[in-house]
Amino acid sequence: MNTVRTKKKKAGRRPKVIKKDVRAAVRFTKSEYFIVKEKAALAGTSISNYLRNVAINADLKNRLTEEERQFVRQLAGMSANINQVAKCFHREGTLSGIALFERYRIQLDVILKKLKV
Repeated sequence: MNTVRTKKKKAGRRPKVIKKDVRAAVRFTKSEYFIVKEKAALAGTSISNYLRNVAINADLKNRLTEEERQFVRQLAGMSANINQVAKCFHREGTLSGIALFERYRIQLDVILKKLKV
């Protein structure tokens, strides 16, 4: 006589493909928590999924390196010097010099704004 053996199903939850084993705690005030909770509800996801997505996909601006900070200081000094020269030309009445130095000052201001952003 042959006995037919059937495989028993394993009980319990299936193991996850990607296990999230690191926990990071974040503390909120009540008002901050309700804001995050509302934004997660608007996104149609749980608070933990919302925070995970925001933390991973957010675009942050990096701080300037020490070299970039020195560059900004030099540019600011150059801009101030050119502005003083333009004021001097304006007092003396040399309009062409003013136009030239004003153009340089504007270019330096544009560079400074790009570095600030």
